[in-house]
Amino acid sequence: MEMSNELDRLLFFEQARKISEATYAANPLDADNLTRWAGALLELSQFQSVPDSQKMIKDAISKLEEALSINPKKHDALWCLGNAQTSFAFLTNKEDEARPYFEKAAQYFQQAVDEDPSNEVYLKSLEISAKAPELHQEIIKHGLGQQTLGAGPSSSTSSSSTKTATKNKKSSDLKYDIFGWIILAVGIVAWVGFAKSQMPPSPPPPPPR
Repeated sequence: MEMSNELDRLLFFEQARKISEATYAANPLDADNLTRWAGALLELSQFQSVPDSQKMIKDAISKLEEALSINPKKHDALWCLGNAQTSFAFLTNKEDEARPYFEKAAQYFQQAVDEDPSNEVYLKSLEISAKAPELHQEIIKHGLGQQTLGAGPSSSTSSSSTKTATKNKKSSDLKYDIFGWIILAVGIVAWVGFAKSQMPPSPPPPPPR
């Protein structure tokens, strides 16, 4: 069932990407379409290898920047850009290289909040962005999530298994707190955006009661 859901999600956002690409060819100045296109790319990047994911995220960033050049105050584009910067930072296995992306992400989240102060998604993203660098440091320090950060030897081979397991669980919990929220939020915004544009796919299932 879980596999089917993942496949459905992949197919949905791939279709969304193609529709946005066709829409862009007809109207390259549609900032809403550019934002939806970037959102689809961010979702699809989660199914790729690290190098392909990085390329896809950079593509999403360029489309979001294009959307903002059309409408600089477009808060959903600013918010998506914050997510894109955060996602790219986590695919970087060096702390000093990741830091500028985290800093940019926080700036974009703040700008999104400034444009739409009552938006709980933006407020939560801004709050969580403060924890992201800590998680990245933990991942590097303990050699966690090598696939997430790209190839590289673990730096924690000399740690005791007990300490490592405890720290791994703590870092893992923080990871899911951040990634889980980002993925959920991007998915929600993308679904709503595509629903507003009257896309053929059916809407997402209602939340459990």
